Amino acid sequence: MAKTKYTRGSDGYFSTKVWDGTYNPVTGQKNRKNLRTKKSSKALEDMVNEYKANVSERKNIRKADITFFQYARKWKEVYKAQRSNATKAMYDNIIEKHFSCIEYVKLQDIDRMHLQIMLNNADGKKKIQQQIMLTFKQVLRSAVADRLFPANVMEDIFQNIEPVKYSAKEKRALTPEEKYAVFKADFQEQDRIFVYLIYGCGLRREEVLALTIFDFNLTKREIAINKAHDLTHGTPVHKEPKTKNGYRIVPIPDKIYHTIASYVSSLKSKGHTYLFTMRDWKPMTKSSYDKMWKRILKAIEDVTGEPAAGLTAHVFRHNYCTNLCYQIPQISIKKIAQLMGDTEAVVLKVYNHIILEKEDAATAVNEALNF
Repeated sequence: MAKTKYTRGSDGYFSTKVWDGTYNPVTGQKNRKNLRTKKSSKALEDMVNEYKANVSERKNIRKADITFFQYARKWKEVYKAQRSNATKAMYDNIIEKHFSCIEYVKLQDIDRMHLQIMLNNADGKKKIQQQIMLTFKQVLRSAVADRLFPANVMEDIFQNIEPVKYSAKEKRALTPEEKYAVFKADFQEQDRIFVYLIYGCGLRREEVLALTIFDFNLTKREIAINKAHDLTHGTPVHKEPKTKNGYRIVPIPDKIYHTIASYVSSLKSKGHTYLFTMRDWKPMTKSSYDKMWKRILKAIEDVTGEPAAGLTAHVFRHNYCTNLCYQIPQISIKKIAQLMGDTEAVVLKVYNHIILEKEDAATAVNEALNF
């Protein structure tokens, strides 16, 4: 006689637990439903098979008429409200421009075909395709947590679709001609201070634009970074630094100190607060910054005699970190990360090739063993 699959418990019931197709949003563990019957092991087995079939056919979820597009909009509004304006702008672009092609598809009917349609529409734009994949996955995970979409179907979608391979363009440092132009170009006074700060202190653009006279300790030759200005929507919005590591103290190099100190002291004597302003002394808007950067590029190109292709404020920051990495071991990776307002992992990921370039294992071993 064949052995029964389930045994009767002391309470007189045959029972077992079956995955209901969802996950616990806190622990990430599978949610399970307890099935039980007094009839027989075979009766419980039939119940289990029927329940699993319902899960597979998406019947074991809360019914809702909301479309995937509607849910994605609400997801961005509710669950991503605390993200930076730049991140929210990215989600807006993906949802409004790319998810709209499946605007009328119900959330519970979503399958890998719909994801593939959106990826196909963005053919040739690997970065956009990657953002579509990322956003699509985050929206579905949220729907699973809200018990509006079956977790097993979500898993099948991503197991059966080709991943998007995208690598950002390699960041460039300043050219020798551009470095020369930093100190030779005929900048306007405010423009010169901006260039000096991104060149000599490696600050992010939004950090520089938020600087006030109170952030400078001219005696110690230091700048305190504790805020930023977001220009995503044109007008400056005061915000925290990019990450918790963004709060930091940065030294002012000797080469730019006297120019910076003179400018800050001049603002103090005039009763002004912000370093970078418009004519009314209010913080710079996006359009004002764009005009300033256009002047900066023109002044640099006048010195180099060639177009400053791809030259952005971030290139100066990248150049700063690159130069610091070449100073290892005089400065540690940990200290470089602190000065950049990043983690050591970020510095290693981006600049490890420079660190490896400086390594000389054979000499290090010989010197270590040279008694």
